[in-house]
Amino acid sequence: MKYGYARVSTLRQDLEAQIQSLEHEGCDVIYSEKFTGTQADRPKFKELLTKLEKGDTLIVTKLDRFARSTVDAINTVKELFERGVKVHVLNMGLVEDTPTGRLILTIMSGFAEFERDMIIERTQEGKAIAKQRADFREGRPNKFSRKQIEHALELKETHSYTQVEQLTGISKSTLIRAKRKQQGAG
Repeated sequence: MKYGYARVSTLRQDLEAQIQSLEHEGCDVIYSEKFTGTQADRPKFKELLTKLEKGDTLIVTKLDRFARSTVDAINTVKELFERGVKVHVLNMGLVEDTPTGRLILTIMSGFAEFERDMIIERTQEGKAIAKQRADFREGRPNKFSRKQIEHALELKETHSYTQVEQLTGISKSTLIRAKRKQQGAG
């Protein structure tokens, strides 16, 4: 049986391209989750590992989708080989249980880990540079301006939350937070 595994790191990322690739490869069952690869606790991946039996094939689009590090990739693939499970990484090919196959796996895992580490390093460098600006604010920018929030709060005096939300597009929870903040400041 062919099992596919798709994973993205954040809730905002889309699994669709990976799932389509796995379907194109003829996977019978596809497990997917939105979970950072740096976490050891990936529930769907753990569940998948318990399902795999001798003769099955695990298919992933890229090596970094199922392994957190080079050591993790090598250990996971080694355990699967010992159980008679084949591993197919679409951007690498079928990983063979041979000295050459294990060498290629080790090298590719090292590159995947290096790439992830470089992304983290560049992100941290960019953030450090951004923090030097006087107008730096951590996190996502506000969706609504202070003026828009104040206008919505004024409308709230004569309208329900639902009506204000329909008129302004500002959610009830955002208005409640703004109201608390206003009361705390006043």
